Amino acid sequence: MGHPGWVSVSMPYVAPRADGQPEPWGAEAARHGGVGTQRLLAVAEVVPPAEVAEALRVEDGATVVVRRRLMLLDDRPVELTDSYYPTTIARSTALAEHRKIRGGAVGLLTELGHRPRHACEDVCARRPTEEERAALALPAGDWVLTLTRLLSTASGQPIEVSMMTMLAEQRRLRYELMID
Repeated sequence: MGHPGWVSVSMPYVAPRADGQPEPWGAEAARHGGVGTQRLLAVAEVVPPAEVAEALRVEDGATVVVRRRLMLLDDRPVELTDSYYPTTIARSTALAEHRKIRGGAVGLLTELGHRPRHACEDVCARRPTEEERAALALPAGDWVLTLTRLLSTASGQPIEVSMMTMLAEQRRLRYELMID
């Protein structure tokens, strides 16, 4: 299954980290010989896109908390990530604050009693919007990969929807399943 280019595995992004464990993006970038950083662009309470509202099971017009980030590899923009949380979980927590979350969002969700136990991901390729093209410094004609991930608890409660828009060049997503 060899493939030149970048192979990304989702598991480190959906499991809580142990104390002292590096954040997944930085660790993944380092495995590929680069430096991965991220810039927090915005944290706000917003009315979400329809697909996010449906996935989080919030009523039409209800707000959710969104955390918008730009992922960088060696200071080059490579991904836009918007993570959405129900306000019933996120309001008055670090998820709703414009700062880095110690231990990451998944760790905080776990601390708050909402441990992710199920992840569902949808992947597609498409042409970027003009805003995405500018943010990712894409030349005309390049496409992007999008990955939409829904995290739910063991009881099926949706706790996070992340919508990622990433450079498609030499990128492959790998899914490894743990069977109990």
